[in-house]
Amino acid sequence: MRRIVLLMAAAFFLIPASYSHGFSEKGQDCSKCHTLSKEEATTLLKELDPNIKVLEITTSPMKSLWEVDIETNGKKGLTYIDFSKKYLISGSIFTFQEKKNLTKERFEELTKVDPSKIPLDDALVMGDKNAKYKLIVFDDPE
Repeated sequence: MRRIVLLMAAAFFLIPASYSHGFSEKGQDCSKCHTLSKEEATTLLKELDPNIKVLEITTSPMKSLWEVDIETNGKKGLTYIDFSKKYLISGSIFTFQEKKNLTKERFEELTKVDPSKIPLDDALVMGDKNAKYKLIVFDDPE
């Protein structure tokens, strides 16, 4: 009995965990087997906010998470859902090497405003309206 226990303990410590197919280092793309539709994400997130709308779902920079672009009450945001669909992660993902906030970069992309779509019908134009560079100033006189 002692030999069996020792043999099992030796096998446990000698076979690295990276040989397991459950680890992504073996080159497998987990997002091929795991899916999350907009309807599933909406159902999961509606429990937290009934007004939520799922805009887009992509694989996050961190494996085993989906990045879910959302809109609620006219405001856009993003959150993360794990592949098991049990956990919601709301916060930032940082990289150690580049010291970058990946969530912030994605949020800025998501909320970017196209200046050509700003209505200027009632705008007060100062200077040459055909100038190469334009500056739009928003002001509330009250």
